[in-house]
Amino acid sequence: MRFLRLSLTGLFLVSLTLGLLAYAGQLVYSAVQARMNDAPSIPERRERVFAVNLVEARPGTEIPILTAYGSVESRRTLEVRARTGGTIVELAPDFENGGRVRRGQLLARIDPAEARFALDRAESDLTDARDEEREARRALDLAGEDLGAAEVQADLRQRAFTRQLDLEERGVGTAAAVEAAELAAAQANQAVVSRRQAEATAEARVAQAATRLARARTAFAEARKRLEDTQITAEFTGTLRDVTVVEGRFVSANEKLADLVDPGALDVAFRISTAQYARLLDAEGEITRAPVRVSLDVYGEKIETTGRITRDSASVGDGETGRLLFAQLDDAQGFKPGDFVTVEVTEPAVDDVVRLPATALGADGSVLALTGEDRLRSLPVTLVRRQGNDILVRGADLSGAEIVAERSPLLGPGIKVRPLRGSSTQEAAADLIELSAERRDRLRRFVETSDMPEAMRARLLGELDAPRVPVQTVERLERRMGG
Repeated sequence: MRFLRLSLTGLFLVSLTLGLLAYAGQLVYSAVQARMNDAPSIPERRERVFAVNLVEARPGTEIPILTAYGSVESRRTLEVRARTGGTIVELAPDFENGGRVRRGQLLARIDPAEARFALDRAESDLTDARDEEREARRALDLAGEDLGAAEVQADLRQRAFTRQLDLEERGVGTAAAVEAAELAAAQANQAVVSRRQAEATAEARVAQAATRLARARTAFAEARKRLEDTQITAEFTGTLRDVTVVEGRFVSANEKLADLVDPGALDVAFRISTAQYARLLDAEGEITRAPVRVSLDVYGEKIETTGRITRDSASVGDGETGRLLFAQLDDAQGFKPGDFVTVEVTEPAVDDVVRLPATALGADGSVLALTGEDRLRSLPVTLVRRQGNDILVRGADLSGAEIVAERSPLLGPGIKVRPLRGSSTQEAAADLIELSAERRDRLRRFVETSDMPEAMRARLLGELDAPRVPVQTVERLERRMGG
């Protein structure tokens, strides 16, 4: 009985298992048939919406600023040279690199001994020439008086000869007396001729003495000029640079001693493209005296001044392009020749243009504008100027349109967007930190001993005296210190 019960139980379990397997197979078969017979269902997709920043296009008049880079030059630089050779026996205390000198100030003196000796010899020769001229004139006067006396005597002899002729005609005189009187008259005339020759010789002597005196005066002036050339003076008030001599050195004639630079007569030379140059020409083709602003970045601070364009280069150098312009600085305080500066030129005003961010312009020369359905459309524009991070453009339908400020490859015509109007960006204030007493004193000592302009030094010291100091100022000062 037990065997029969166990057999029936096993048969029941086998039958149940086969039934479950058959049911599972039927379910799989039905699912496959249903999947194959059903139509494919496409899930519904939602349109993607992009958030964009918008700016309103407002046409108006803009004054473009042309930015260029150049260097400061002095338009009044003089080479200080020795006019004569010799040993330098005296130098001015300010005759050194960076020394400030005044107009007419004695800069250097070359040993004047030889020049003084030459001047003394020239003065002696001049005195001799003057004496010779006086003697020649006295001799001429005496020769004139001697000629006058000879002419009087010749006149007396001639009258005596005439009287003897008259006596002979009347039979009173003798032939011997007439011949003696005639011979005496002839001798008197010969004496007059001799005196005239002596007077001519005296006149020639006077002329030679005058010539000698003129030469002596010229030699004296040259000697005095050579003596004056031993003193080197400043032609104008300025600053010395490239000083190459010391006291006691022997210099040759025309040797360069230093350069004298006028710090108040500075220009800035900068190069621009030919297209930019064409925009600065007036109706006659001449360069306009456009105002410029020149800035120099020093220790994170800017030294700025203004000026005007005065001229342009006469030609383009080999291997160069564009045009070289020169602008005269109004107030050159703080600038030095050789400074690399930024030049901002104010161009003539441009009418009917729209200022937009540079990122709004696409590669195809168009911008994206918002439509009434919050979708984008493309507007073709003409680029007029680039102004840093902005552009100046013109377009037919730009007035009043809302333009996408920042384009991306995902944006294009017909794309639905979520407009963001207005700008939430604000200029962040500089971070401030507290300095330890040691660090603050170290920075103060560096600023006090540096060669920066007085106005900048006072400004930095004022920032360092505050309880909290800008991080940017501290970092720049420490970079300059090498720490």
